[in-house]
Amino acid sequence: MDIPEARAFILHWGEMGTAWGVNRSVAQIHALLYLSDHPLHAEDICEVLGLARSNVSTGLKELQGYGIVRRVHIEGDRRDHFVAETDLWEVLMRLAEERKKREFDPTIRLLGELSDSVKARGEVPVHVRERIGRMHEFIGTLTGWYADVRHLPKPTLVRLMKLGRGIARFLPGGSDRS
Repeated sequence: MDIPEARAFILHWGEMGTAWGVNRSVAQIHALLYLSDHPLHAEDICEVLGLARSNVSTGLKELQGYGIVRRVHIEGDRRDHFVAETDLWEVLMRLAEERKKREFDPTIRLLGELSDSVKARGEVPVHVRERIGRMHEFIGTLTGWYADVRHLPKPTLVRLMKLGRGIARFLPGGSDRS
């Protein structure tokens, strides 16, 4: 990609990926595919990004696992080509769902087990029982909110996000002041 702004975007997306716990190469592959107006095969990706074929192969599998990149076939070409999801709300929802499965679900299960365990043990200090219980409840509330929100129609999600803190004025005791 010979567009300086596109190169800058790809490099920055790689940096942000590392901040979000995603391998830099994986994030750069995603950025390149997101900006591309046509499907790319792995060799194209290797050439443009200067990555090893094994890195690209691994990165494409990870991105497909997140559901934000998919394989497509081009008539007359036996190679696999890849395209990125360009609907950013869809990308957000797919990433959130995958992160929930990988991070929140195991945490909520463990917190539930720990909460039950400390309740049954009288020698555990009260503050430890309470704090584990509160954390379990908090994470449960977050995952419940996510379950409710993820099924809202996209236009409703967009309106909700644009309302921001202004949504507080619709709640009892709420205010749009900080």
